[in-house]
Amino acid sequence: MSDVSFWYKKKVLITGCTGFKGSWLTTWLIELGAEVYGYSLTPPTSPSMFELLDLQNKFTYCVGDIRNYQDFNNFLNQVNPEIVLHLAAQPLVRYSYANPIETYQTNVLGLVNVLESIRHNKKVKAIVNVTSDKCYENKEWIWGYRENEPMGGHDPYSNSKGCAELVTSCYQKSYFNVKTYGVEHNTLLASGRAGNVIGGGDWADDRLITDMIKAFLGNKSVRIRNPLAIRPWQHVLEPLSGYLMLAEQLYNGNTAFANSWNFGPDDTQVKNVEYIVDRLCKMWGDSANWVLDNESHPHEANYLKLDCSKARAELNWHPQWNLEDTLIKIIDWYQTFKYGGDLYQKTLEHIDLYSRSI
Repeated sequence: MSDVSFWYKKKVLITGCTGFKGSWLTTWLIELGAEVYGYSLTPPTSPSMFELLDLQNKFTYCVGDIRNYQDFNNFLNQVNPEIVLHLAAQPLVRYSYANPIETYQTNVLGLVNVLESIRHNKKVKAIVNVTSDKCYENKEWIWGYRENEPMGGHDPYSNSKGCAELVTSCYQKSYFNVKTYGVEHNTLLASGRAGNVIGGGDWADDRLITDMIKAFLGNKSVRIRNPLAIRPWQHVLEPLSGYLMLAEQLYNGNTAFANSWNFGPDDTQVKNVEYIVDRLCKMWGDSANWVLDNESHPHEANYLKLDCSKARAELNWHPQWNLEDTLIKIIDWYQTFKYGGDLYQKTLEHIDLYSRSI
């Protein structure tokens, strides 16, 4: 990170703080000395990283739903944050097939509620809206998608993230336009699009790492749907560092950064599901193994990769951990859970190791 001291005493609001990425981000900002506030639903899983780290007793947060404009608006105006990191979302592809209305209400209209509240608040200087690599119209090609590629999405989740990017673009042009910055408003807005984020502490259903860990802990074979699917795997701290670097630039009034940004691994680290499964089974030991799930499943992309040249060249953001490092950290975190270790200290250990590599 370009300046860790930047975050000391900054007032930061994180939406979706009880989720997987939100828990890591909250922990990191608390340790950086930021004045952290959260707005989120109750933890979405049991167990949850949020509760395992006892985060509910380490900062101020409000249990709320971004689909409720008035509740969020009231909390925002009570806190008056300087920086908003918007992570709250319905994040699951397969869940979105069964619950499309909830998915669009949360990921699209929820975002509108957040941006509308900020537009009228006038105190927020920087907003980073976190979307997904799945926002792009997926052509199943071998090249990484660049920030100027068309939005799309086959399933409701992916499509809702494409819609969220269009909403972000609209607010950038209509209300937080860089051409009128410092005259009509003092807020800069950007979006961050991350590849497949993995790491310790994820317990969400229908995610590869979670499915594997649950099977390992239950001494069962892991059922794998699509072993040849290729994803831009990266440790959760990688995109989080990108969001923080981006927020710093926006806060400092650098209008050139008020646009969209990809955060993903180097091309050499993009592997298929089978590679991840084989490595984690070997690392876990205890006869861990996997079997092919031949049942019928909803459509999921087979090939997905990001071009992150822009973040590397202009933001000076670079991935720090290769895939092997990431998998080692994942096993370390979950085995700490298995044997009853201190998960907050383990999380801080990983954050410290990552921070010293930046």
